[in-house]
Amino acid sequence: MSAINGQLTVAETADDFDLDGDTLREECGVFGIFGHPDAAAITALGLHALQHRGQEAAGIVAYDGRRFNTERRMGLVGDHFSSEQTIQRLQGSCAIGHVRYSTTGETILRNVQPLFSELASGGFAVAHNGNLTNALTVRRDLIRDGAIYQSTSDTEVILHLVARSRKGPILERFIEALRQIEGSYALVALTNKKLIGARDPLGIRPLVLGSLDGKYILASETCALDIIGAKFERDIENGEIVVISDTGIESHKPFPPMPARPCIFEYIYFARPDSIVHGRSVYDVRKKMGAQLALESGVDADVVVPVPDSGVPAAIGYAQASGVPFELGIIRNHYVGRTFIQPRQSIRELGVRMKHSANRHVVRGKRIVLIDDSIVRGTTSVKIVQMMREAGAKEVHFRISSPPITHPDYYGIDTPQREKLLAATHSLEEMRRFIGCDSLAFLSVEGIYKSMGYEGRDPVRPQFTDHCFTGDYPTNLTDMAVETGKQQLSLLAETA
Repeated sequence: MSAINGQLTVAETADDFDLDGDTLREECGVFGIFGHPDAAAITALGLHALQHRGQEAAGIVAYDGRRFNTERRMGLVGDHFSSEQTIQRLQGSCAIGHVRYSTTGETILRNVQPLFSELASGGFAVAHNGNLTNALTVRRDLIRDGAIYQSTSDTEVILHLVARSRKGPILERFIEALRQIEGSYALVALTNKKLIGARDPLGIRPLVLGSLDGKYILASETCALDIIGAKFERDIENGEIVVISDTGIESHKPFPPMPARPCIFEYIYFARPDSIVHGRSVYDVRKKMGAQLALESGVDADVVVPVPDSGVPAAIGYAQASGVPFELGIIRNHYVGRTFIQPRQSIRELGVRMKHSANRHVVRGKRIVLIDDSIVRGTTSVKIVQMMREAGAKEVHFRISSPPITHPDYYGIDTPQREKLLAATHSLEEMRRFIGCDSLAFLSVEGIYKSMGYEGRDPVRPQFTDHCFTGDYPTNLTDMAVETGKQQLSLLAETA
């Protein structure tokens, strides 16, 4: 994006027209079950329900009482784990699984989780949702001490720290490893005797406990329990470690107690609408965000049109609160993967039409309120608004059911650098002109909290990780500080 003669334009580069990159990428999803004869098959079903959290790769590790059996594949769960032959190779009554979108590390098979290693105490597999903000620093120190890494994933740091611990029982070694890492994590780990689950001290990433036929399950979201008919037991608490074995379940809280700071984007974008996150219906919260958006920035219009699929619940809420009819003015094609890479700019610009097409009968001649959940770089928003114009919309008023994203994430959401976030580099009016809509408004940060049931951001009330809107990062950003320091030293050297 650039400004030419005072006019905001879209830079004519393939990178800026990567419509797949103009979104908040889901983090990852984890699943684990202990003591069930169909552990691998159930894990595959659970991962299928969590597919929205990562579509690049999937993996399952199962233990059959003698050895660990592993299958890791690039692509979707259904492409690899729906066949009887694959499940037969994953023998065992205990299993953990992972769906991945790479927030750190390349998209290659050696980075696909769960990661597995043979330790002195036996096999140890781990799957991780989140991002460690000191992984590079710890990795460099370990490599200097002779550690040999097999992947570029930050999760491998945990394996090395567990392996190098001098503690006795595996749980104590695991806890010692967690004491040395920073950032966000929801972990499931499997040994030859235990299934272990853990959440970071702030509970940034979600993890729930369920049960099926008397056997315990760990999963990123309740929708993974629903698909297998399991019972939701409770959320794993922030800073809690649960250990599931033949003797039952134990809870450990080895870290100093801290107020929970779960990620607000689970409600805005990441979690499936049918999931319950920390006791709240995601669908209900998104509708309330839409209703609050109507209260804050209502506009005269004929129809409310969601950008599917993530904008639908908020659009329903907006329509109900404003009295403006809800209509499907955009139809989504669910059978499209990544936008095809095309050699010419004019063809690349058509990529959005592969995923969304205008319902001209609904849009033509109407004043529409277009509802989306967020704006990242804005390139897709430009094409959506343009599509509405070409379909005959009389006016296009863009409303976003979250605040402007002004800061990048370092906890498992793949966001661009700050200079590529539209709201970080442009005023509201500049954004409106860039996108090409008649008016533009975002839900306020205060509105987010009202939608969650909090009337204000009173410090005594539970808060959320909302740094993408506020810049309030809840943990140390060690790797970022180290890299910034190196850049500053490099600049000093260049100017010396």
